Amino acid sequence: MSQKYKGVFCIIISAFCFALMNLFVRLSGGLPSVQKSFFRNLVAFFFALAIMKKEHIGFSGKKENILPLLLRSVFGTVGILCNFYAVDHLVLADASMLNKMSPFFAIVCSYFVLKERVRPFQAFAVASAFLGSLLIIKPTGIGMEIFPAFLGLLGGMGAGAAYTMVRYLSGRGEKGPLIVCFFSGFSCLATLPFLILDFHVMTGGQLVLLLLAGLSAAGGQFSITAAYSYAPAREISVYDYSQIIFSAGLGYLVFGQVPDLLSWLGYLVICSMAVGMFFYNKNICVLKKGGISK
Repeated sequence: MSQKYKGVFCIIISAFCFALMNLFVRLSGGLPSVQKSFFRNLVAFFFALAIMKKEHIGFSGKKENILPLLLRSVFGTVGILCNFYAVDHLVLADASMLNKMSPFFAIVCSYFVLKERVRPFQAFAVASAFLGSLLIIKPTGIGMEIFPAFLGLLGGMGAGAAYTMVRYLSGRGEKGPLIVCFFSGFSCLATLPFLILDFHVMTGGQLVLLLLAGLSAAGGQFSITAAYSYAPAREISVYDYSQIIFSAGLGYLVFGQVPDLLSWLGYLVICSMAVGMFFYNKNICVLKKGGISK
């Protein structure tokens, strides 16, 4: 198996793991999003800590990386809380697709944070994807789930900003397990006061489901990390959108959920823009290798 196909396999496994995470979060019932987030991140924290210990990874010691680590953690915590609220109140496929707006928001954040140039096609893709998200949100009053849909979109924005900070930190010497561990620990500490003030007694089944959500999230994180070690993002990132297929299938099989026509149109628009960005980035890389600037 070539390195590219290994990367594709790993990123599809990652997408399935994250779809399972959303399923377990939904199945855990009417617990607060803060409580669900705490247990999800608690599992991820210990997984990342174990990897750091095994590979002897520590903080680089660069003081200028502390603020970006904090910002990554804040954005990531907001993203998870909003995503979990959306998962509890929307069709699973809708919540997953709104969260998959993160790559487009990452382009916007990279312009302001990393000073990366936004090309005309990228701007068009971001604008089109946002319009596609409106088909899912339905802000005209169609349906009664506008608030959780907007929170789902906010979750995608938070994830996009968090990914931008991860890229910033990776370029300045911080290792992935340290970034994950710091974020997970920060998120647990940030949500702990709210968990104590509004703790809902859980059944054994709910606890098991939240631990499974955490394990699924950890599996997704490690799989996607492995995927990008096998092949560059420009060659495999589009396969991450297979999570929408998994989420739609699980939502139908477990909850009997069927997205409406406007949602399907929104999926089509966003996925089309993702595929367009995939081929556009590949062409840009080919031009750069050939010594042609664009």
